[in-house]
Amino acid sequence: MYFKYLIVASKKDKAGINITTQLSQFPNSAFNFYLVEEEIIYTENLNLEKINRYDFIIFASKHESSKKEKTLSIHAPGNWRIAELGGKSREISKTSALFQKQLFEKLNYNANSSGLGEKYKVTLECTHHGPLLDKPCLFIEIGSTTEEWEDRRAGFIVAKTISETIKNFKPNPYNEIAVAIGGPHYCPNFNKIQLNSNVAISHVIPNYVFPLTEEMIKEAIEKTEEEIDFVLLDWKGLGRKEQRDEIIEILDKLYINYKRTSQISK
Repeated sequence: MYFKYLIVASKKDKAGINITTQLSQFPNSAFNFYLVEEEIIYTENLNLEKINRYDFIIFASKHESSKKEKTLSIHAPGNWRIAELGGKSREISKTSALFQKQLFEKLNYNANSSGLGEKYKVTLECTHHGPLLDKPCLFIEIGSTTEEWEDRRAGFIVAKTISETIKNFKPNPYNEIAVAIGGPHYCPNFNKIQLNSNVAISHVIPNYVFPLTEEMIKEAIEKTEEEIDFVLLDWKGLGRKEQRDEIIEILDKLYINYKRTSQISK
């Protein structure tokens, strides 16, 4: 159970300031704010002594993409391979599959019920970039240009989502817990499962970091707060047959159960 939450944003981040400003309209004794002078993806910019006083960390941030899509997104931080944007190479932060699922469900509901979902795509992202924390955490982001970062409606919906999820978080809703493997950065198949099934997804390992290693899977399982029930495979998103066979061989070697996305009722 999480009792004390910390909302972290950079003073240099227009989306982060937008979200935290809007969040001040939702007073809640369960969370506090921490505004950082520099970029929050770099662990060295954070006061870890302060962060470690809290049970769960939520990073409110901008999202950038080359396609400049309008997005509201959620993901866990960490680096499957070389750390190019904060954190450490081949290490990921702790996260909660249950909190991530409930936050994503609430974000999707609030965006669509307000009409904002017609403008923005609500999506998971795979685990990527820093910082590296030993506290459970995740990012919630507005993308992907200054226009969206400063959009007060988007900031309000994200703030409302954070506040409501913290207030109504259910620590034991009997979800099945999974680490997800395969597919592209924005997780289209995993989005459907996170929204429409009993499965709660924590870390996502995308196909562009393959070849998959035993260490990646062990890291994903170890850095998930809840006990993992199985690994979820985006079968077509695993690539060629030889690559799929290698992944199955690793999972079998580690005695880890797995299911294809097509096997999940949604």
